[in-house]
Amino acid sequence: MQIAQQEKLTVAISSRALFNLDESHAVFENEGIAAYCRYQVEHEDIPLEPGVAFGLVKKLLALNERDPVNPRVEVILLSRNSADTGLRIFNSIQHHGLDIGRAAFTRGESTHPYISAFGAQLFLSAEPGDVRKALEAGFAAATILPSAAASVVADHSSQLRIVFDGDAVLFSDESERIYKWEGLGAFETNEVNAAKQPLPGGPFKNFLAMLHQIQLDYPADTSPIRTALITARGAPAHERVIRTLRAWNIRIDEALFLGGMDKGAFLKAFGADIFFDDQQKHCESARQHVATGHVPHGVANE
Repeated sequence: MQIAQQEKLTVAISSRALFNLDESHAVFENEGIAAYCRYQVEHEDIPLEPGVAFGLVKKLLALNERDPVNPRVEVILLSRNSADTGLRIFNSIQHHGLDIGRAAFTRGESTHPYISAFGAQLFLSAEPGDVRKALEAGFAAATILPSAAASVVADHSSQLRIVFDGDAVLFSDESERIYKWEGLGAFETNEVNAAKQPLPGGPFKNFLAMLHQIQLDYPADTSPIRTALITARGAPAHERVIRTLRAWNIRIDEALFLGGMDKGAFLKAFGADIFFDDQQKHCESARQHVATGHVPHGVANE
């Protein structure tokens, strides 16, 4: 039975997240749009190098190799290039053997209106403005940050490994607001008192649920996807998180409660293909080790 489009995990990604466009973007910044267009046309037969999210996309698409008749994942390209300058991007997609056939080229306009039209559950972009608009519209979205670790292949090369922060990413930011306004003591008291009350979902809840649905097709010990929660929470604020995931009936494979410790080393140890966090300080640490998406959502970004 064919899997319907709405049941697929659909990821929309910008060209600057997928490929390294630093050189051509510098032409745009320094010389303007006309020079940029000339540059891209003149170099359209020179393949672009992989960008920060290239490894993630490659592993997402590799999930379809397990059942080519019923592909579970689709990746859509959303680009601010014109169709003319975008030819180099499509040529690069073909050069790298990526199964990406659908795209929107908006010639400088925001791409976020097409996230819904394509039925995407996740949007990754290097353009913070587009990411914020996508989050405001209710989609999981993250700004892909420059990362020296982008081209490093994780040890678990055949398994897709995705890590999430908790508050303001998987969960709402209601508890994080208490922490910011009233301090750690008030936060911990609130979480102990509300331990049996599931947290409301955050912007990445539905994306995690889609990953979980794919995981259910495989025995837990042979799943092609492994997920983790790495949170600054520690005891006694851990219980509410565990009970929330239980109430959602969503499996998360690993959970690390760091009690404020730096996350970077733990992400490297897990072998993450990407990490999503709402706080810039955690993203700065993470991007030294793994591909990182900043989620500009919640009280930390107001």
